Amino acid sequence: MKNSDIDRLVRVLARLPGLGPRSARRAVLALLSQRETLMLPLAEALRQAAEAVVTCQQCGNFDLQDPCSLCQDPHRDKSRICVVEDVGDLWALERSGAYRGLYHVLHGTLSALEGRGPESLKIDSLKERAEKAETQEIILALNATVDGQTTAHYIRDRLADCTVDVTLLAQGVPMGGELEYLDGGTLSTALAARRKL
Repeated sequence: MKNSDIDRLVRVLARLPGLGPRSARRAVLALLSQRETLMLPLAEALRQAAEAVVTCQQCGNFDLQDPCSLCQDPHRDKSRICVVEDVGDLWALERSGAYRGLYHVLHGTLSALEGRGPESLKIDSLKERAEKAETQEIILALNATVDGQTTAHYIRDRLADCTVDVTLLAQGVPMGGELEYLDGGTLSTALAARRKL
């Protein structure tokens, strides 16, 4: 492998969340040192995932089928839709076991600094889902950040003419906190004490 190939691998890995150039170099060294047991199986797993994983057109979750297994689950409460910023937040709520309704993944939040407006998010499809007769509640489970709260207020305004209740997670989710990193107890408490927005 040429040095330019190693550098390219470091640059690609450094783009992953939580990895900077230093961590990426350590990861590349580990991969190169364990090609048969680590690097090749990882490359194969990545290839298979890239070919098999799809985005659910109903909720935005990642799964092997569309609609996803959560949307198709007959035991889920179809009257409630929990709105999250990204799939990591959906996974965090699922790990908590506190919520058994449907989801809607926005794939981001409104952010003037990052140039993300309403057209960049899945807000139009959320409104379509909110207008369906079986939908009674939209739970806004967005991160307690400025962008998350701005997005929550925007969604509340967009859904003002719908007959659904729009609720927001209760306190327990710290300001600036991200759902993906919270424990199940905190998430359960926040879901149970949600309030109307």
